[in-house]
Amino acid sequence: MKDKLNAILLEINPKGNIGYKDNFLTRGYETTAGSNVLKGYISHYSATVVDLFEKNGFVTKAKFNCDAWAHGSSGENSDFGAVKNPWNNAYTPGGSSSGSSAAVASNYTKYATGTDTGGSIRLPAAFTNSSAIKPTYGAISRYGIVAMASSTDCPSLIAQNVKDVEVLFKIVSREDKKDANTFSSKRSLRGGQFKPGSLKIGLPKEYFIEGLDREVSEAVRQARQVLTEDGYKIENVSLPHTKYGIAVYYLIMPVEVASNLARYDGVRYGQARSFFGEEAERRIILGTFTSSAGYSAKYYQKAAKVRTLIIQDFDQVFKKVDVLLTPVSPTPPFKLGEKANDPLKMYLSDVLTVNTSLAGLPSLALSCGFTKKNLPIGMQFVGPRWSEPVLFSVGKRYQELTDWHKRKPSI
Repeated sequence: MKDKLNAILLEINPKGNIGYKDNFLTRGYETTAGSNVLKGYISHYSATVVDLFEKNGFVTKAKFNCDAWAHGSSGENSDFGAVKNPWNNAYTPGGSSSGSSAAVASNYTKYATGTDTGGSIRLPAAFTNSSAIKPTYGAISRYGIVAMASSTDCPSLIAQNVKDVEVLFKIVSREDKKDANTFSSKRSLRGGQFKPGSLKIGLPKEYFIEGLDREVSEAVRQARQVLTEDGYKIENVSLPHTKYGIAVYYLIMPVEVASNLARYDGVRYGQARSFFGEEAERRIILGTFTSSAGYSAKYYQKAAKVRTLIIQDFDQVFKKVDVLLTPVSPTPPFKLGEKANDPLKMYLSDVLTVNTSLAGLPSLALSCGFTKKNLPIGMQFVGPRWSEPVLFSVGKRYQELTDWHKRKPSI
């Protein structure tokens, strides 16, 4: 399986039961974040998430390959080779948490961590028939995780079903004095369980427009029908600034990337900056340019203002509905190499996930069908901040009503 998927960077304990995306520091083991810049780096401490799992009896099984620095939507940007989709090795498993999703989908491990900055756990879950949570920003400590874009980075969790994801979430979702973002007065005010007939689900019209793959649209429509027949109230809603999300994200995120990667100078640890890959260099250049004197007001500051409008859209819509239902990706899994030479096409893979990241909202991704080529299709439930219990409740109910999550690849 290792050679076939290229998902496993370091096998630590074959008898263990959880694996970590290789941007989670693990005491005594190599952490590379998928980049040759950190090749050979051994951490002297573990991420808070890793410590919490160990204290709760989990044993580390492996470190999983990922796009270098979590920069990517396909798993092809890793300096250690592309990760392959266990449903069809010619296709991407999504990125950047590609190794984590491939390992879970192929039953190498039942549980894994990932990160989600603009869709990096949800896209892999959708592409591999797994279940994953991108939590509320600040719900899980970022301490000990290699930073990408600090205002949207979310430690995330992936498993074979929603019930298992919820178990993992309860273990690691807590305050951490090492990460000030985990402290919130609203943490204890999370929504409770809903009965199907009392919960309203909104379908934002901006997520079902021209360009959405027909098979994806049909799969989500069928999921809507399943929920409607079970008693959930479904209504159409609008998030008018959705169309600006991808532009806003790819102006704000590179600025934070450029800042975070500036520490890797090869002096204290790691290799020289000449070891940065093409995608990292692209984001460093873009971020440096858009935050430079004379251009910050024109690009970065304007993007920050539009980000506020996107947040306000969500605030308004959640006065009308409890949860949103949308596709995760505008397309099913695409072939390895299909978008590798066209960064714009690759960036557009995140068009349906970046807005929730910009707003700091929780999103639960899970499978809702398969294409005619037997490739998974995913959808996501999005809720207001700290509404993870509601998302888990709806997700578990959907998986009680369907069996998509029980299908396994033939690997």
